[in-house]
Amino acid sequence: MKTLDRKTNPPIVDAVNFKLNLKPYQHFILDNGVEVYAVDAGAEEVLQTEWIFSAGNAQEEKNLVAATTNFLLRNGTSTKTAFQINEQFDYYGSYINRACYNETATITLHSLTRHIENLLPKVRELITDSVLPQEELSIYQQNMKQRLKVSLKKSDFVAGRLIDVYLYGEKHPYGKYSSAEDFDGLQREELVDFYKKYYQQGKLIIFVAGKLPQNLVQLLNTNFGDLPFGNVVEKQTEPVLGTEKKVRITNDPDGAQGSIRIARPFPNRHHPDFLKAQILNALFGGFFGSRLMSNIREDKGYTYGIHSYLLNHVQQSGWMISTEAGKDVCEATIEEVYKEMKRLRDEPVKAEELMLVRNYMMGSILGDMDGPFQIIARWKNIILNNLDEKYFYDSIETIKSVSAEELQLLAQKYLQPDDFYELVVI
Repeated sequence: MKTLDRKTNPPIVDAVNFKLNLKPYQHFILDNGVEVYAVDAGAEEVLQTEWIFSAGNAQEEKNLVAATTNFLLRNGTSTKTAFQINEQFDYYGSYINRACYNETATITLHSLTRHIENLLPKVRELITDSVLPQEELSIYQQNMKQRLKVSLKKSDFVAGRLIDVYLYGEKHPYGKYSSAEDFDGLQREELVDFYKKYYQQGKLIIFVAGKLPQNLVQLLNTNFGDLPFGNVVEKQTEPVLGTEKKVRITNDPDGAQGSIRIARPFPNRHHPDFLKAQILNALFGGFFGSRLMSNIREDKGYTYGIHSYLLNHVQQSGWMISTEAGKDVCEATIEEVYKEMKRLRDEPVKAEELMLVRNYMMGSILGDMDGPFQIIARWKNIILNNLDEKYFYDSIETIKSVSAEELQLLAQKYLQPDDFYELVVI
C-alpha cells in the first residue's frame, strides 16, 4: 500500500490545464412532442424542474401582458385561491417560482425527489386552469405602480431602462419599458387570451436536474404529455438605434452620484467573434482583476465597482460598461474607460496578464459546473440560444489558445469610443 508523503506539497495545476467535460443530458420527447432535457447528478435527493414557454416579452402585442400573465399564474385557479396554491406547495417543502424574460417565460419547481409525483399535477393545474383573477390583477397593478414610482427615483434604474432604448429602440422587446399608464391599461381579457395561446397551447420545453426518479418520463407524460402544445413562431424585431450618442440626465438634482452606462450593439453568440470577445471582455472589465477595476476602482478610487459584460440576448447582443460614481467624477470615469479601450487597441496584453484571465475564466466555468442545477443551467443556455455541445468545447479551446495579437485586433474592431452610447444619470 502506497503511503502519502505529507512533507511534500502536491503539485499545483493551473486551471487553464484542466480538462473540463460537460456532463451529457438525457433527452426525451413526450407523447405530444414536448422535449425534455434531464441531468441525473448530485448527492442529495433534490430536484429542479423548469417549464420554459415561448411566452416572453417578444410575443406580446401590448406592453406588460407577458410579464403580468406569468406573474398571475400562481394567483388562483378555478378551484383554489392564491393562498391555497402556495400552501399546497409549502406542504411538501417545495418552492415554486415564475419569471418572464425577453423570449421565454418560466415556471420553476424545487422539491425533494420523493415528492415530485404529488407536485406535478399541481403544476399542471397552473398551466391548464389558472384564471388570472381580476382582484389579483388589481392588487398587482397597484403594487407594481408603487414599486415603479420608488424605482424611478433611483439613477441606476433609470439608466438601465434608457440605455436599452438607445441600443434597441422603445418598440423592441429588449428596449421597451413599463410606465404607470401601461399598468393601468392592462385588461384581464388580454391576459386570458395570452395565457390560452402561449401557455395552454404554446411551445413548451422542460428541463430537469438532480436525483431523477426512475419513472420520470412516465410522470411527465402522465401530467403533460396529453396537453395540446404546439409551436410558436419566434418573432424577430430589428433594433432601432438611438440617434444621440452622448446623453446626460439629471433625475435627482440633489443626487450625490451618477449612474454611468456605456454600451454598443454587438452580434449574438453565433458570430465568430463572440467567443474571443468574451476573453477580451474579461480582460477589460469582466472580473475583479480587470483593467477597469484596477484603474478606476483601485487606482483612482472613483467607484466601488465597475464591470463590463456581453448581454445575454438571443437575437442581438450588446457590449456594456456599467458603474456608479460620484457625480463630480463621472466625466473623469468615462475618460478613463476610453483610456483603457485605447490601451487594449494599442498594446498587446502581456503573457502573465493573459494567463491570469485564462485561469480566471476556466475556474469560473469549473465553478459553474458544480452540481446538477449549474450543469442544466449551462445546457439550457446552449439549447435556448440554438447552439450545441460543440459551442461549449469551442469556448474552452478559445480560452486556452487565443493570442494577445488576436485580442488586440478584436479591440481595434470593437472598442472604438465612437461606436458606444454614453449615458450618465444623476
